[in-house]
Amino acid sequence: MSTQSVRIGLLKEGGAVDDLQTVDAEPGHDGDALADGLLIQPDREPDARRRGARARRMLLPLVGLIIPVVAITAWWIVSAQKSSFYFPPLSTIWDRFVHTWLLGGATAEIWPTLLSLVLGYAAATLVGITFGVLFALLPAVNRFFAPVIEFVRAVPGLALIPLFVIALGVGIETKIGLVIFGAVWPILLNTTDGIRSQDLTIRDTAFSYRLRFRDRLFRVILPSASPQIMAGMKVSLSIAVIVVIATEMVVSTSGIGNFLLKAQAGFDLTGMWSGLVLMGIIGYLLNVIFELVERRVLRWHRAMYEGINR
Repeated sequence: MSTQSVRIGLLKEGGAVDDLQTVDAEPGHDGDALADGLLIQPDREPDARRRGARARRMLLPLVGLIIPVVAITAWWIVSAQKSSFYFPPLSTIWDRFVHTWLLGGATAEIWPTLLSLVLGYAAATLVGITFGVLFALLPAVNRFFAPVIEFVRAVPGLALIPLFVIALGVGIETKIGLVIFGAVWPILLNTTDGIRSQDLTIRDTAFSYRLRFRDRLFRVILPSASPQIMAGMKVSLSIAVIVVIATEMVVSTSGIGNFLLKAQAGFDLTGMWSGLVLMGIIGYLLNVIFELVERRVLRWHRAMYEGINR
């Protein structure tokens, strides 16, 4: 049977009411009810809160578009009044973007970049979470490898391009390897820290129920650490985009980074700007996709957080 929230208050002299608590009761309290000095009223605040939260969720994306729209409009107007060779008008850049990336043959340059990015990022995620769990659950292993990890992590990924080229050549393997090396660290460190900071009560409860290790890992350990893991994955996504573009500008013969390098070398600044606009759009879309996945994965965490702050 469905229930509704009702407010229970103490009826005082003069008609004043002191709220005591809000409880769930069977439906039927359409009006005020008086029993033993208690005033019982239907609680309409939860419905109002839900409507307010729904309205805020609908308006939030629109609010986020204000600054980009204002910035693009200002760029369009200001650039139209200038005649700089290095900063062409936005209208010219957009025309070049449409003819190059949407209608022209340069569309084929997008797929090598996206393929390297997706494969490298997926591998970095798998490696980071796997070793993060290992280091968190086995402190002795973590102490043994900690000096090596800190030493390797301090080396910039782009500084290893010559080493990767010697070992893997100038193909897609080099790009994937460098993306893995650059993007794995935030995921690994956040996974380790997220598992270590797990509530001991939750861990002890799982032990007391004698759950198998696989069940504890996938039903208790990883879910409790998932907010920090997702935060590390979000940082790693930006690093992966930077690394793949920089690598293509140095060693690759295809991809968006290689296109930007050729445009810059040929003084095709309008084409170069169109490539930069493309990278901004790709980065924005990747962030939108990640936030949708994050919202789905962490829906339990968001619901708990909203419940605490009511």
